Amino acid sequence: MIGMSPLAPAPTRQIALWLLICCALIFAMVVLGGVTRLTRSGLSMVEWDPIMGIIPPLSQMQWEDTFAKYQRFPEYQKINQGMSLEQFKSIFWVEYAHRLLGRSIGLVFLLPFLYFLVRRLLPRTLIPKLITMFVLGGLQGLLGWFMVKSGLVDRPHVSPYRLTAHLAMAVLIYGYILWVALGLLFARAENDVPTNRPLRRWGLAVTVAVCVMILSGGFVAGTKAGFAFNTFPLMNGQLIPEGVLAMKPVWSNFFENIATVQLDHRLIAYLLCFIIPLYWYRIQQADVSARTRAVAHALLAALALQISLGVATLLLVVPVALAAAHQAGALLLFSAALFMNHELRASVSPL
Repeated sequence: MIGMSPLAPAPTRQIALWLLICCALIFAMVVLGGVTRLTRSGLSMVEWDPIMGIIPPLSQMQWEDTFAKYQRFPEYQKINQGMSLEQFKSIFWVEYAHRLLGRSIGLVFLLPFLYFLVRRLLPRTLIPKLITMFVLGGLQGLLGWFMVKSGLVDRPHVSPYRLTAHLAMAVLIYGYILWVALGLLFARAENDVPTNRPLRRWGLAVTVAVCVMILSGGFVAGTKAGFAFNTFPLMNGQLIPEGVLAMKPVWSNFFENIATVQLDHRLIAYLLCFIIPLYWYRIQQADVSARTRAVAHALLAALALQISLGVATLLLVVPVALAAAHQAGALLLFSAALFMNHELRASVSPL
């Protein structure tokens, strides 16, 4: 059996811990973003001010001015006509918390980065990676506003394409930071042997499938497909519902047709239910470390949790708490898959 990678020295562990804290905050940001969407709070703030936008309305006059701006846009005019100021505040605070958390993540990343940089504690090879993370975070903020703007024009709904792109960027940033943190915590031992290539290919395939599932979930959210076909395992009594290819051009069905979008999400889940247990079994048969086996167990458990949450969310017609937990479950599954890939870099003996 191949031994586990040695733990990193103390300064490196501190850097890794900082990055893991950033991952935890991004995780919370993704879940809060789901709550924002589910409570229809995302379009309550109709302006984007990265600097002064951190200050909420403080007086009655400021609240009335903010509410008056909201009333000029489609969501109020077509959905929330007659909403009171107090009702507006309830959705405003959710979106405000979402934006405030985003700004807080920027500070939690930037200030320790400058500290480690001034103290010369950062390895030279790590600095470009950290700068890339910061730039991606800034781009994510811009992409978030680009998404919100799509719901401020004619239809009071954000574009499912922009929503999914925003989600994909969050997952990319989260995964990149997590991967770098794992590399700092668990450095490759000098006597580690090359990985078992078939298992590593399996790991890559599983991770890609999980990512596709998350993107599919973005389109489910963007088209509100979770509020239709609330039966399982059949879709309103049918294996394949009518109208799955009703839209023209045909490719648009996979991103805009509610029946097709939900069917695709289910099919990807079924695929994961097949390949992850098989992947887990192959890992148990391989010569791997105890930690690698533990990660495999976590991956299998995350799959079971995510499928359970998905089915419950569907059958109960998307309650906010369950739907948010389902979104969190997707990130947990992605985290386990990524950790598994990291373990298989050098923890399995060759064939």
